[in-house]
Amino acid sequence: MITDFSERLIVQEVSPRDGLQIEPTWVETADKIDLINQLSLAGFSRIEAGSFVSPKAIPALRDGDEVFRGIQCHPGVIYVALIPNLKGAQRAMQAGADELNLVMSASQTHNLANMRMRCEQSLSGFGEIVSLVSGASLSLNGTIATTFGCPFEGRIDEDRVLQIVDAYLELGMQGITLADTTGMANPRQVHGLVQRVLARIPASALTLHFHNTRGLGLSNVLAAYEAGARRFDASLGGLGGCPFAPGASGNICTEDLVNLCDEMGIETGIDLPHLLKLSRRLPALLGHEMPGQLAKAGRNCDLHPAPEHLPG
Repeated sequence: MITDFSERLIVQEVSPRDGLQIEPTWVETADKIDLINQLSLAGFSRIEAGSFVSPKAIPALRDGDEVFRGIQCHPGVIYVALIPNLKGAQRAMQAGADELNLVMSASQTHNLANMRMRCEQSLSGFGEIVSLVSGASLSLNGTIATTFGCPFEGRIDEDRVLQIVDAYLELGMQGITLADTTGMANPRQVHGLVQRVLARIPASALTLHFHNTRGLGLSNVLAAYEAGARRFDASLGGLGGCPFAPGASGNICTEDLVNLCDEMGIETGIDLPHLLKLSRRLPALLGHEMPGQLAKAGRNCDLHPAPEHLPG
């Protein structure tokens, strides 16, 4: 059980990228820019603002260049771009991204489905990107997709994940993300693997990316926090999922996570009322309800008047 709540939990907001990538409704560039600007005002220090993938692969994010050039960058906020290859890295650099997020799966099958190449080919391509950004004032983060399980191959061996962590570090990446791409992780599994990874890198270099597909997202956050992790991806309203993995919908919801931290006394620096206002705007923007709970139920402190029929 967690007994020390003194260390800050950092939330990286991913709704502009991971949240919108599978939405069937086109979100106008201006609306994407406004969302990111509002998130910057909410207190986030890290926002995954978009991606530079092929428009044919992810048409919902085909305006990545315009989005990055249009946002109002706030001091102290890192704006992250997901990139698939060298061309994407070049575009992201030209558009002004602060950090490039590279993704490879721990599962060979999922990597073939997602990236259309074997893991060995992905790593080779990452080497070219590392060379490209050498000397530039931006950082590189390596994400390991399907860290905790693959819908095609099942459970992923921890040693396989650690081999990829080591390969990323040898390439020169400054950050590592362990991604539960399809929500297959459980708290005991998370706790054990996070401890092993933190024996290799500091907590400041590690991000956890959980999905709530099977209802364990926030439980996994607490297990990872207890094991020493301090940075977590989350998506406003619980938007998002991987379009190349069956059943992957449902990132952990940002406002639900921030509310959990507020209730437990874990500092995040995020303005929760502002988040709720943003989340409650999403159904009108996207045309459907959100899976997040807090926007529907309200905070514990949002009290209601007693029924009028009660005796005085």
